[in-house]
Amino acid sequence: MHSVIQDIIRSTEERVRHIESLREDKRPYQEKRDIVTAIDRKREEGMVAVIAEVKPASPRRKLRDISPADAGTIARQMEKAGAVAISVLTEPQFFMGSLNNLLSVRKSVNIPVLRKDFIINEVQTEEVDTDMILLIVGVLGEHTREMAKLALDKKMEPLVEIHNEVELDLALKTDARMIGINNRDLNTLETDIGTTLRLAPIIRKYDADNGTRHFIISESGIISTDDVRKVMKAGADGILVGTSIIESGDVYEKTKELVEALK
Repeated sequence: MHSVIQDIIRSTEERVRHIESLREDKRPYQEKRDIVTAIDRKREEGMVAVIAEVKPASPRRKLRDISPADAGTIARQMEKAGAVAISVLTEPQFFMGSLNNLLSVRKSVNIPVLRKDFIINEVQTEEVDTDMILLIVGVLGEHTREMAKLALDKKMEPLVEIHNEVELDLALKTDARMIGINNRDLNTLETDIGTTLRLAPIIRKYDADNGTRHFIISESGIISTDDVRKVMKAGADGILVGTSIIESGDVYEKTKELVEALK
């Protein structure tokens, strides 16, 4: 695993040590917004199910300052443009995200919200209430199954992220309905949408052979409408895009462009 990712995990372990678990009787769970229905509806409309991301930075560079108020404004633009859900980075040190950004976004929009972070411990699921949560198989390994069950028990939809066939095998052993194919290799940090083109058909065949249904989300490296059409043709149900939207200079127009990529 790349040294940057190792640094992020060490930083996350330090965060976990300082988290105080919240008692459930003090924080009632909110009614969850259903991402699966939203994706199906978007595809019936002939549109692309875009999970648009409020992304202040990546480990390699800062994109822009995003305060909680900014996060809410950006999310509303994304929703207006047709995004099916909003992803919010909450990792503070390397991605400059925050839980306050997530809380602001969930109050600002009516569509599902995904917490995107390096979730490594059960206590993190007590920090904030959200509709969806990212679980990275490359980080969690064999613990992915129990973390996915925990998320489902808390009425959060887990998006289980994989990058290769070994990780996919672990993801398929969970009860998660959503599989994210990360086109970024966490060992090299290089991005190749060919990862989705290779893995999406494997998931489709698994579902056909086993009578199951997984929702495939292609993540990372998606910039153009041509990229969108390629991953959708390979079998993706939707895409998760952050950098190209935030860097576009016009969040609404770039989100709308991706949503309408199949027109």
